[in-house]
Amino acid sequence: MAPVIIFMLVVAPIWLILHYRSKRQVSQGLSEEEYIQLSELSETADKMAERIKTLEAILDVETPNWRDKV
Repeated sequence: MAPVIIFMLVVAPIWLILHYRSKRQVSQGLSEEEYIQLSELSETADKMAERIKTLEAILDVETPNWRDKV
């Protein structure tokens, strides 16, 4: 009986507070700083994708069977 009482008085309130705090943060969406960082990461990913396409095109010309070796 004592563990249940300790759980209800100590652990459960902390658990509920942290749970609903995280739910509120998720529902608020991205902050301005997070949106800017996400945009920068998206641009970086697009640049990397272009570089990969270029490197694959170079490898296709210079070594046609390079994909089979991987």
